[in-house]
Parts: sequence; C-alpha cells; structure tokens
Amino acid sequence: MPTKNPNPAFGSDLEPFHGIPTFMRLPASRDLDGVDVAIVGIPYDSGTSYRSGTRFGPRKIREASSLIWGYNQVLKVEPTKELQIVDYGDVSVVPVDIKVTMENITQEVGEILNKDVTVIALGGDHSISLPLIRANAAKHGQLALVHFDSHPDTWEFEYQGQPYSHGTPFRRAVEEDLIDTKAYLQIGIRGSTSSPMDLADARDLGAEVVTIDQVFDIGIPSIINLIQETIGNRPLYLSLDIDVVDPAFAPGTGTPEVGGLTSYQILQLVRGLRGQNLVGFDLVEVCPPYDQADITSILAANLAFEFLSIMA
Repeated sequence: MPTKNPNPAFGSDLEPFHGIPTFMRLPASRDLDGVDVAIVGIPYDSGTSYRSGTRFGPRKIREASSLIWGYNQVLKVEPTKELQIVDYGDVSVVPVDIKVTMENITQEVGEILNKDVTVIALGGDHSISLPLIRANAAKHGQLALVHFDSHPDTWEFEYQGQPYSHGTPFRRAVEEDLIDTKAYLQIGIRGSTSSPMDLADARDLGAEVVTIDQVFDIGIPSIINLIQETIGNRPLYLSLDIDVVDPAFAPGTGTPEVGGLTSYQILQLVRGLRGQNLVGFDLVEVCPPYDQADITSILAANLAFEFLSIMA
C-alpha cells in the first residue's frame, strides 16, 4: 500500500530544498494504524567515551535524507510505494540519566512494536542499542544479531562500576539472554584496544568476530554468505555503527578508526541482508559536529533508505 500523504508539506515529490525535513519528507505521525515502519530518533549521547554530539544525529540524518528520491535502482523497489512509513519523531531522552533514558526507549519502542510496526532507530550513541534490543526481544524472543562496527562494544565496564555506556551494550544484552549467541556476528572490527584480550572476551561471550582484515581477505560476497549461513531464518536485529566505515568516508563520528569500509562496501553489506527475517534496526554514532560537508549524515540517510528497501 502506498504511503498516504494528503499533506502538501510532506512528500518525496517535492524538490530536495522544499518541505519539512522529516525522514525522506514522509508524514510526521504517531498514528500507527496501518503503518508498517516507523522512523524513530533517539537523540542521546551521554553514553559516549570520547567525542559527544550524536544527539544531533537524528535531526541531521533527516535533513540529509531529503536528497533521496525514493526508487532503489539496485534492489528495484520503491519502499514508500510498498510500505506504509511514518516519521514517528523522537523518544524522550534524559541526558543526565542513562537508566531513565533506556527505560523510556524500551517502553516507547515496545509500544510501537506491539502495534506490529517495525522500528528503524536513528541514534544517538551505541548505548541505545541495549534498550532497543530489549524491546525487540520482548516482541520476537531471543534475537540473532548482526553488528557492523569497528569496536566490539562488549566491555565489562568503560568506567568502573558503571554497567551502561556505548562500549557495553552487547555484553549486557548477552548477559540478559536477549541474543542467540549461535547467531551473533560482529563485522568490521579493527583498531587498537585497551587490552590484548578485548576480542577474545567478545568471542568468549559467543560473538563471531570478523575483523576488517578478514573482510578484505575473503571479500564482501563471502561475508554476505557467512551472514546468511549463520543467521538462517532467525529473527534478526541489525545494529550499524557508522564508524565501521573509514573516517575518509564517514568522519562525523565519536570514535573514528582508520582502515575501515568504503561507503559502497557498507551499502553492499546491508543489501546482502535482503531476504533475512529482519525485525529491527538501529543506525548509531553519527556525530554532526565532526562531519565535513554532511558526508557522514548523507551516508547514514542512504543506509536507512537501504534498510527500508530490503524490507520492501
């Protein structure tokens, strides 16, 4: 069913410089009757350990999405014609309280999911993935996880005695039994670490860690095959940290690591998830204050468009 759009202030038929900057100029609405997908912003960045500013990510991604015309030439689909999509707006966050923010995310996203609406979440730092996974697991049961990132985000603590930050969400998710560790892939991992055991610790938790060197050694098609063989038909959650992409292509992020994927390679990887049982997505760590010419936000907007396209 095409997205109904009676309001002339919105619509992909407008020129890129016209209209209100919702995601792809889709209707802004919290009326979820008949809706398939909700774009949800989570402007929270108090879980960061280096450069903050990702609270401005959702707004900037929406602005950058105005250049997306709507038809995906690679996947041969126009998502807004196949899916009923709305821009839901943002979850309420509390910058000084990560626990209250997580509770708000899990509750509000859970309410959306309970109306059989898939959520594409725009962050925000990577700490938001834990409450999103909680909400999706409550709806779908234990989840398979594909995690594109330069960091494993499976530390016990980044700050002693503090269980929650953008470096701990997947350890907590495993501890809470939200992730099926037989179907848990981390892809693109690279860079220096604080300990020689960091990657071993992730593997001990059950993650299959695919470093960037392995990605380049075996190639993108082989990585896509690995994902498909590992995940099967399990309900799949996708978490994409924009720093999986090399800072030459995505400089606007909080903890950049050199030697990453190109923009085209991450597009290929996301497209390779077509046909999987995808139940949830997040795209995190876009940090506009450190961007140049909006290239990181433009990439993020196009990746969110690819999420919509593989759903359609």
